[in-house]
Amino acid sequence: MYIDKYMKVIIIGGVAGGATTAARIRRVDESAEIILLEKGKYISYANCGLPYYIGGVIEEREKLFVQTPEAFSTRFRVDVRTENEVIFIDRKRKTVTVRQSSEDTYEESYDKLLISTGASPVRPPLPGIDLSGIFTLRNVADTDKIKAYIDRHAPRKAVVVGAGFIGLEMAENLHAQGAKVSIVEMGNQVMAPIDFSMASLVHQHLMDKGVNLYLEQAVASFERNGKGLKVNFKNGQSIAADIVILSIGVRPETNLARAAELTIGPAGGIAVNAYLQTSDESIYAIGDAIEYRHPITGKPWLNYLAGPANRQGRIAADNILGAKIAYEGSIGTSIAKVFDMTVASTGLPGKRLRVEGIEYMSSTIHPSSHAGYYPDAMPMSIKITFDKQTGRLYGGQIVGYDGVDKRIDELALVIKHEGTIYDLMKVEQAYAPPFSSAKDPVALAGYVAEDIITGRTNPVYWRELRDIEMENKFLLDVRTPDEFALGSLPGAVNIPLDELRDRLAELPKDRMIYTFCAVGLRGYLAYRILTQHGFDKVRNLSGGLKTYRAATAPIILHEDNENETGKAPIQQEPTAQTGQPVVPASPVATAKTIRVDACGLQCPGPILKMKKTMDGLASGERIEITATDPGFPRDAAAWCSSTGNQLISKEASGGKSVVIIEKGKPKSCNIVTSYDGKGKTFIMFSDDLDKALATFVLANGAAATGQKVTIFFTFWGLNVIKKLHKPKVEKDIFGKMFGMMLPSSSKKLKLSKMSMGGIGGKMMRYIMKEKGIDSLESLRQQALENGVEFIACQMSMDVMGVKKEELLDDVTIGGVATYMERADNANVNLFI
Repeated sequence: MYIDKYMKVIIIGGVAGGATTAARIRRVDESAEIILLEKGKYISYANCGLPYYIGGVIEEREKLFVQTPEAFSTRFRVDVRTENEVIFIDRKRKTVTVRQSSEDTYEESYDKLLISTGASPVRPPLPGIDLSGIFTLRNVADTDKIKAYIDRHAPRKAVVVGAGFIGLEMAENLHAQGAKVSIVEMGNQVMAPIDFSMASLVHQHLMDKGVNLYLEQAVASFERNGKGLKVNFKNGQSIAADIVILSIGVRPETNLARAAELTIGPAGGIAVNAYLQTSDESIYAIGDAIEYRHPITGKPWLNYLAGPANRQGRIAADNILGAKIAYEGSIGTSIAKVFDMTVASTGLPGKRLRVEGIEYMSSTIHPSSHAGYYPDAMPMSIKITFDKQTGRLYGGQIVGYDGVDKRIDELALVIKHEGTIYDLMKVEQAYAPPFSSAKDPVALAGYVAEDIITGRTNPVYWRELRDIEMENKFLLDVRTPDEFALGSLPGAVNIPLDELRDRLAELPKDRMIYTFCAVGLRGYLAYRILTQHGFDKVRNLSGGLKTYRAATAPIILHEDNENETGKAPIQQEPTAQTGQPVVPASPVATAKTIRVDACGLQCPGPILKMKKTMDGLASGERIEITATDPGFPRDAAAWCSSTGNQLISKEASGGKSVVIIEKGKPKSCNIVTSYDGKGKTFIMFSDDLDKALATFVLANGAAATGQKVTIFFTFWGLNVIKKLHKPKVEKDIFGKMFGMMLPSSSKKLKLSKMSMGGIGGKMMRYIMKEKGIDSLESLRQQALENGVEFIACQMSMDVMGVKKEELLDDVTIGGVATYMERADNANVNLFI
């Protein structure tokens, strides 16, 4: 390396990039004069540790400081000048103008100059944004202000605006301080670097922790509300807060560079070449302030990560001293702790690839962190994106609890070396049961991707399946009957995988068959069986029901409670089935309790193991089950609600949940026999689409207020509750004639007016979908889940040749007497 003797280097900015550059220059060249100018008080501190100091995880403030100015100066013989802000660069004279804390200014000359000014937080000019109690978090000074405010005011309600890494870390740490936390995000998901399907797993975890998510909401203003604050949204909604953290994002700090007329790139950062030189060859720039081409897209982008900044600092130092080392660029490998969960990303997710116009495929798997038979195997979800022809790996995303960091690093290494999914299959991981499986999750991701590229499987993705018109399609659930009984996709037919070869005659060859299971593996096996037995219209649900359910699950807000803190008691959490609070039973010291370990089991393994154990218990006895499946507490609460068992308590920590359930008396019938004069009854006589929609809207509204609701379906109304996929049933000639004349299912209903040969109904459904309004089938399912009773008129069924097997499974068959009994106990009766 060529070293220019007596070179004078000025570095603007410390922390990750600037301090690293200074230390590297000194290690290589003892003769260089190095001046580090930092406008703040600190030159090297743990920026990423700031939220954890606020939350009390890092107890001592001094631990945030990697190096003090004095220690750094002594060790590396660097002239460190804190509270010295560079306010102007004169490129012609090669000088910088510096303003001291005393407001005095002076000039300093340079041979080489490095700009490492970082980025500044976005603080939009919203009304009220400067009110006391509203903060941004970027440096130690911000941290001290937030910490002092929390210590002084003990906020009980916290609002975090922005759901990026810092925002989520702040949400967790404010929650740890006892605050009830709400996150407000303009996008439709948290954590922009990952795809929606993966972010939805994080949504579920945040909701489980009692955090309220306000997605697709923009803040309009802030105002004082007594001693607290009110955050107003653009849609007119508002929420209360005692403290607000703005984590909207950051932008490159380029004021100095712009004033010096250095080139600013299209992404808004300082443009640099491969050697990290700006448009002035004597001036280098690194870190958050620069933009550099992405190794995959080749386009400039902004990358706010400490790892790349440190690498750039080392390369810039060598190049300042005469080397010619090219910077390869960053692919944005990142990782974050979100409560008990770990979320990591590298390369490009599907949504970025779509924006860039790059064709790709993806695969999603749900393995365990290590061998399932070894204790504490934790669930993990991995999604990779890759070129559909060459298999080049574009990106990877992982959401899990243990072992996420080492897997994302393996994916990043392959991506950075322009590797393929075949390289994932070749990676040789260390294996022992406590650390991995013989078939490591990274290798498994590669195997699944290879099957897709080679055509051994044809995936259907959750968004496709959600939006597919299911008429003339066939949903095949290949899970066990017990799993199927716990819930499936609407209209799905259950044929367990192990029975599939013997029941192929039950499947249609002229319709597209969509196979699915819990996580995708059994669905893939079913795909292979079917395609080798002459079925050429088959697709398998990528990621299985676990991905589909997470991605399509609604965001549920926890009710505001003045006495509630972030550590919410169980009775304040609604069940999945009823939406009503789960009220714990009083502790029974003498109750027999059976302890069950379901750790390492994927959904629905824990539920099935729990059910099997519960079957052997007597009423009043209890089961305490420990599981690592993140959805188990929700599933257990829903299961208790629907079976009459009592949820005593549920706790979650470190990726494990412990649920205690007391066995109750079994529910013998779901039919409600007493309405106390406050019920609502509807006679559904019509099969017009618009009238059916109105019926379910009214029924859901009444049910949501806790009222008992019954809908009596008679004559044409029976068409509203027909299954989408009906089994073959024997009918007489009149039944067959009616079957040909009547709508086959709710999908075929027409409008009462402006039907235009069925076009009106299709327009109505399209507009509802575009406006985000639930479909008729979705409203119908919501009604069932809300406890609305469906009764089909037996006489009408006999006259029109409609068989019970053709109707929804939840429908009860009854007559006029059944309806009149409900009507006598209701205060509203509607005929539609």
